[in-house]
Amino acid sequence: MATAAKVGSNFTGVQMSPKDTKRLLDAVNDIHPDVPGDERGMLVERTERAAEADRIGSVPVPGSAKGMLKTGFDMMRGKSPEVFLDKLGERLAYERNGVRLYEAMIAKARNLDSGNDLVGVLQHIRDEEFEHMMLVHTAMEKLGADPTAQTPSADVAGVMAMGIMQVLTDPRTNVAQCMNALLTAELADNAAWELLIELAQAAGHPNIADSFGHAKTQEDDHLVKIKTLMRRDLIMQTK
Repeated sequence: MATAAKVGSNFTGVQMSPKDTKRLLDAVNDIHPDVPGDERGMLVERTERAAEADRIGSVPVPGSAKGMLKTGFDMMRGKSPEVFLDKLGERLAYERNGVRLYEAMIAKARNLDSGNDLVGVLQHIRDEEFEHMMLVHTAMEKLGADPTAQTPSADVAGVMAMGIMQVLTDPRTNVAQCMNALLTAELADNAAWELLIELAQAAGHPNIADSFGHAKTQEDDHLVKIKTLMRRDLIMQTK
């Protein structure tokens, strides 16, 4: 398995075949599509499909009497508790995916024999991602919500994580490429915790907001660690 970028027989660029490139550009000007039109037709089609499509799921009605009371009380005060619950569901899904992402990265690092220090850092972050998942789980239960339900934002978060997981589990990717994928996940995770704390405060749940503050501090540390590991690996390759 490759551990670094290598110069090789890459034929994807146009510089590899100038004559063919010229022929291709000439063909673009000489050969016209069988169906007339431009990108405006696609825009119209997408607009129509968006108008016809349903939403991506819904926030479930609380299944407990406690949840019904809390939700009803918040709605009476003019608040929208479903917004906060949707983002809680998203964070729960994202942290659960985070555990899986780091499990995949740990397996990659062990397979590449990248050293115990890297594996140790990855395991530490994975364990804290699990703690964050359980923290959100507990917060949802306190609000009377069902943490096993998939909210719309949770659905979207799962789809977003698929691309990162594909990078981590691809047998051809190296440590630097996978760390770059994890950096993408951590940047989004960091910003999302910041927003979630603000939502908890706005929704009138200061205790939950305070408990999320500790998770945000740990996420700040995750971001620093991933940046440091990624920088170290790339700099070592250039020497």
